[in-house]
Order: sequence, then structure tokens, then C-alpha cells
Amino acid sequence: QAISAQGPQAPLATRRGTRWRARAMFKTGDMSTDSEEDYSEMSGSELDEEITWIEWFCHLKGNEFFVEVDEDYIQDDFNLTGLSAQVPYYEYALNMILDFDDQDEQLPEDQQPLVETAAQMLYGLIHARFILTSRGMAAMLDKFNTYVYGICPLSQCEAINQAVLPIGMSDLLRQSAAKVYCPACREIYFPRSSRLECLDGAYFGTSFAHLFFLTYPHAVPQTVLTPFVPRLYGFKIHKSVKDNLRKREQNQRQLANWQAPGESGRPRDEVLAD
Repeated sequence: QAISAQGPQAPLATRRGTRWRARAMFKTGDMSTDSEEDYSEMSGSELDEEITWIEWFCHLKGNEFFVEVDEDYIQDDFNLTGLSAQVPYYEYALNMILDFDDQDEQLPEDQQPLVETAAQMLYGLIHARFILTSRGMAAMLDKFNTYVYGICPLSQCEAINQAVLPIGMSDLLRQSAAKVYCPACREIYFPRSSRLECLDGAYFGTSFAHLFFLTYPHAVPQTVLTPFVPRLYGFKIHKSVKDNLRKREQNQRQLANWQAPGESGRPRDEVLAD
């Protein structure tokens, strides 16, 4: 039976004795083959070390677009206001993120995958809030400077190797996938990385990119982009051509809306309304 997302928060008093150890998960078979490949870039010494759930999650392939949220930020209830109503298994998901173990209430094994999915959703929503803080924004600046999110696909922006930032079209889950925003042309595009496009746009939010460039104005290029000018045989197409084509299309649409000759002469949509 699903746990209510609006129930009281479970106590976070006991730190798990065994934290996320990559090597231990390989031995017990709890990690899939895909996850093993995700850890292929980690060295042997790193695999031997105990890591937090946040570190483990952010090191997975496809999650390099996230920054590591500070645990003290997550432990502040004020920063999590309203999230319990959006994420199922909220208390258990929060315990998993913070590596706390509630010995009083244990879910059946068959519900553990649901808690893991909820933990990923909850972390994404917390991430969208954290990157609006000074610490989170500084961490995103490092990723922006190293082109983690790619460059703008517009030809002029591509020529200056303009980096982009992730942006959401909605702050709600399951409304839109993540897009990228370019500060040079001020347009939004589908990301080149399919892994970034698989992430929910709510994990980055609608406000972050704009606040980022207000905070770091030096990241906005000073180069003024030149609008593309269509030409035919080297000559510019005069704007009157477009205006005439637009007027012709409007006239044809109005003529098509009128009835055939010999009838009332009223517009067809009025007749259909009668």
C-alpha cells in the first residue's frame, strides 16, 4: 500500500551503518551491469571508499548534469516546503538521500524500487531549489565553464563556442523535458545530449538560467549577433515581398470564408452557426 506523501515526516535520527559502497554493491549484485559501466570512470581507491547517496547518484552516467546538494541544505525543513505533496514515499525517499535508516518503519522489499525512484525525483526537485542559492550557483558556474551542458546550436553562437545552461519549461514534474538556454541569442533549444533531454525540466526550473546570468554578468557574451538576411542571387529580399505575400494569403482566407455566389452572401461560419 502506498504511503501518503503528506504524512508526518519520519524521524531522521539514525545514520545508516553501511553507506553506499560501490565495491560492496558489485559483490552483492545489487547494482546492474549498466550501473557497473557507469562506475567505470572511478578509480580503484574511489571504489573502496564509502560514499554518500548524493555522491553515488551524481556519479552515475547521465547524472553529471546535477551538482551535489549540501546535506545541511536538505536537512533544513524550510528548504523542502511543499515537496512532500509532490513526491510519493516522501519520508523514505528523504531518509535514503540523507543516508538515514529508520528502524521503526521498514518497507517490504518489493517497494524499495519505488522508494529509489521517489528519491531521485525528490533530489531533482531539491536540486532545482539549491542551484538558486549562492553555493549552488557557484557549482553550476563550474559546469557552465567546462561546457557540461554543451554549446548553442545556432550557427553564430556555435562559431564563438557559446556555452548553454539547462532550463525547464515548467516547475512541475512531468510537464516538459529539460531544454537549454543560450545567453547570446536568448533562445531555448533541445539539448544535444540525449541524456540531458531525458531529465525532467523541473530539476532545473524556469528561473535558474536567468538568475544565473544576472548574478554572473561576465558570462553573458558582449558580441552582438547579426541577424540572418535572406538573399536571392546575392540580393536582399525586400520586406515588401513578405508583406504582399502575407496580404495575399489573408485575402484568400477571407474569400474562402464567404459562401458560393447565389446564396445569402453571409460568411460561411455564420451560416454554419445558424
